Amino acid sequence: MDSRWREVAAAAGLTAEDGTTKPTIFAEMSALAAATGAANLGQGFPDEDGPEWVREVAVAAMRSGENQYPPGRGSLALRESIAAHQLRHYGIALDPESEVLVTVGATEALTAAILALAGPGDEVVTLEPFYDSHAAAIAMAGATHVTVPLAPTEGGFALDRAALDEAVGPATRLILVNTPHNPTGAVLTRAELAAIAEAAARADAVVVTDEVYEHLTFDGAEHVPFATLPGMRERTITVSSSGKTFSLTGWKIGWATGPAQLIEAVTAIKQFLTYSGGAPFQSAIARALVEGDGDIAALRETLDHRRQVLLDSLTEVGFGTVRPQGTYFVCADATPFLTRDVPDGAAFARWLPAEIGVACVPLAAFCRAGSATANRLRNWVRFTFVKDDATLATAIERLAALQLTHAVDRS
Repeated sequence: MDSRWREVAAAAGLTAEDGTTKPTIFAEMSALAAATGAANLGQGFPDEDGPEWVREVAVAAMRSGENQYPPGRGSLALRESIAAHQLRHYGIALDPESEVLVTVGATEALTAAILALAGPGDEVVTLEPFYDSHAAAIAMAGATHVTVPLAPTEGGFALDRAALDEAVGPATRLILVNTPHNPTGAVLTRAELAAIAEAAARADAVVVTDEVYEHLTFDGAEHVPFATLPGMRERTITVSSSGKTFSLTGWKIGWATGPAQLIEAVTAIKQFLTYSGGAPFQSAIARALVEGDGDIAALRETLDHRRQVLLDSLTEVGFGTVRPQGTYFVCADATPFLTRDVPDGAAFARWLPAEIGVACVPLAAFCRAGSATANRLRNWVRFTFVKDDATLATAIERLAALQLTHAVDRS
């Protein structure tokens, strides 16, 4: 009678060999970093809070009495700001009354969409590697998870289009697209998105997009919302949040937008998950989405600098790296540092905090156990650069010791 929760845990890679449930890889690596005093470049949360003026709007909202349930669909002010944001940035016109839903973070929006629209006998296609909650939500729905690889290339991680054509078929109910992509940092190109759009139309599938890093792109990479592609608006649920955009991840203010009939379906499920939450934070984010473009640009500039510092340092130490075009993360091939006792990326990530003083996350943790993608990326790890300058400097100084360790191991 306990099979369903075990299936969900297994889907997220949280089942141990003895059948017990493990912590998430993020919790495990953060705990290991704390226990060893390591610089934590594993879990992707900012070291610095978001704009003070936005936080002060939330304080004022609390003091003025905005502390009870907001409307189930979210405050009207926030829904109007989300609609205005989509129109200003992407030319997407939305009705705040019927085409915008405020959620408790993007994770709730994604989970509610999957639970609303997929079930036993349906297939949900995602990219691989994938964020762990995507797999868990598919398992909760009782649907079948099908993956399409993103493969490392000189130009970045790229969509395997042949695998996409093979993965999407008559049983495909949903296609979940994450761009900018966690964990690889890839920003899918228009051509890659067009290939997914063609597959979705062929299968008559709904597309759910995870666009939480929409404003955190670099090197001139263009984030293209899937709903702007020809013919895709009516079959796309777009999910984003304020957490990454404003470095306020603990506020958990997210949203889903799309055609009224799809948002109605998501609302029907979401109202029985949390109903609503974060009343004073909703007021603050409503203002931030209208007045915070300068803060977003400043954050992007800071992260771009830290991204370059981390990339240069990892390359100098001896990692193979793929230059990310978005998100918080750099993926690195740890093969030069592997030994008989540290044979792959998972072992390397668990060895690094105590021996070198830096925490990272193995990339295979974002893959299905035993999949071709997991095998291809078995030696890869992910580092985050969404840390303050002092933490990054400490991590970089400590990582330099890998060069000496590598030389000793090979001598």
